Amino acid sequence: MEIQRIIFLSPLLFSLLLTTAYAQLRTDFYRNTCPNVESLVRSAVQRKFQQTFVTAPATLRLFLHDCFVRGCDASVLLASPNGKAEKEHPDNLSLAGDGFDTVVKAKAAVDSNPRCRNKVSCADILALATRDVVNLAGGPFYPVELGRRDGRISTLASVQNNLPGPGSNLDQLNTIFARRGLSQTDMIALSGAHTIGFSHCNRFSKRIYNFSPRNRIDPTLNLQYAMQLRQMCPLRVDPRIAINMDPTTPQTFDNAYFRNLQQGKGLFVSDQVLFSDSRSRATVNLFASNNAAFQQAFVQGMIKLGRVEVLTGNKGEIRVDCTRPN
Repeated sequence: MEIQRIIFLSPLLFSLLLTTAYAQLRTDFYRNTCPNVESLVRSAVQRKFQQTFVTAPATLRLFLHDCFVRGCDASVLLASPNGKAEKEHPDNLSLAGDGFDTVVKAKAAVDSNPRCRNKVSCADILALATRDVVNLAGGPFYPVELGRRDGRISTLASVQNNLPGPGSNLDQLNTIFARRGLSQTDMIALSGAHTIGFSHCNRFSKRIYNFSPRNRIDPTLNLQYAMQLRQMCPLRVDPRIAINMDPTTPQTFDNAYFRNLQQGKGLFVSDQVLFSDSRSRATVNLFASNNAAFQQAFVQGMIKLGRVEVLTGNKGEIRVDCTRPN
């Protein structure tokens, strides 16, 4: 009944359902081949998380960037001898190494079990690791559908215009998410991933120094917060300096991100627009006042995103090394 309701709401999602193989995904996909895959991944992810908190935002962002380009096929992990893979695109250069390392370590843990060796895809390991980091950071624990296979193709060009950018307005955000069968509510909930994110000064410096001829500082930005950002990001700042996207609880996966938006403390234009645009404000207000509603919507968005353009059956492959095709 639930699927019928979603299809009725979104003809685009209906077409996606027809063109993707997500019906072949299921939570017990490895029941006979690698029954303890979830505990193997989780223990590796926990060890990595204990070494550095960056594991959480880095892995979550890696999953989002993978699924938005060519679907959830682990193509973002592929290295290229000529520097023309997805990960080399300017929009992906800021993907933190800890996310890639989390997948490599989880893959090694899975493959250390003789029964599981080369049975579990890198795409599924990334999906499981993402759920685990969200949960370790204080977010929800949710069922992960499995059965994806790994893509063999990764190109620089395929990234272009396929990732939401920090300067996007609401229409641009909705368009890019709708292409993947995701609703505005999904988009707002998934933007909540920024509750544990960090960014570099050059991604938002225009908002605090030269927003427009009339306003040096973006008028939707809280002035006190803008001054704090200027202190952390002086004009000729080291580009490697990282700024927390959630200034209140940067290491907890919670709904503080949405309360920050209510106060004009969204770091990117694409964050603040969710509150400043009246069409999305009610959802921001709901999530700001109700953490359970946010987490439920986030889980729904992650499950739907995890189905996008997946390779199943005999499509793709199970990579022996996550960084290169077999």
